[in-house]
Amino acid sequence: MASRRCLRTLTKTTPFLFRNPSSVRSLTLPPFHLAKASSSVFTKSAHVFAHWPHLRHFSSDKQDDHSDEEDYSEEEDYEDDDDDDDVPVSSRKKVYTAEEKEAEAEAIGYRVVGPLPKDNDVFKPYEPVFAVVQVGSHQFKVSNRDSIFTERLKFCEVNDQLILNKVLLLGSASQTIIGRPIVPNAAVHAVVEEHALDAKVIIFKKKRRKNYRRTKGHRQELTKLRITDIQGIEKPEVVLTEKPSKPAKKEQEKVAVSA
Repeated sequence: MASRRCLRTLTKTTPFLFRNPSSVRSLTLPPFHLAKASSSVFTKSAHVFAHWPHLRHFSSDKQDDHSDEEDYSEEEDYEDDDDDDDVPVSSRKKVYTAEEKEAEAEAIGYRVVGPLPKDNDVFKPYEPVFAVVQVGSHQFKVSNRDSIFTERLKFCEVNDQLILNKVLLLGSASQTIIGRPIVPNAAVHAVVEEHALDAKVIIFKKKRRKNYRRTKGHRQELTKLRITDIQGIEKPEVVLTEKPSKPAKKEQEKVAVSA
């Protein structure tokens, strides 16, 4: 950029140096003292150059036009780069398609069914069945009506129904099913209750004798899930046993003691 501007200024100022022919005539070439060389060749004055109709410049007009266009294009490129820097980071987030969302959710271990209808009561009474599910890199032992906290799940909102596909184990009072590594045709249904933040964790770094201390805080994003149903295992019937009623306490009759 700077070199091109210097050349441009030189091409504008050099014609004024050779407009006066007297200044051109004053420029004479110094003679060379050689025995064989003729003095007439080296003592010619520079007045011959004054008869030239066009002076030679460093660059032609066409090249100057191209250079100007290149300079403007470079400046526009720099302005475009500055505009890109001003764009907030939130607008640069990746836009997922429906297929990409399903594939990524499947890799984590869940599938979004849809929002929970208001009229449908998905919460069932307690059943003596448990399951071990994997969500991301964590495993949870869950039963009906339990609540668990997982890392923030993408592509789901509050009151969405989820199906946890990665079931590693199913168990009840009568049987146990172990997956290799996943139990086929098994699923755990859940509902998203809220997205929250975990308690703050302080990260403190120190290097002794270096005057180096750094303190940072971190709050992990979490998702609270409520387990509604476990499928893939026979559920035993719940037998309600009535507790025997306690006998009524006999009131002790107070007997008057004669003095």
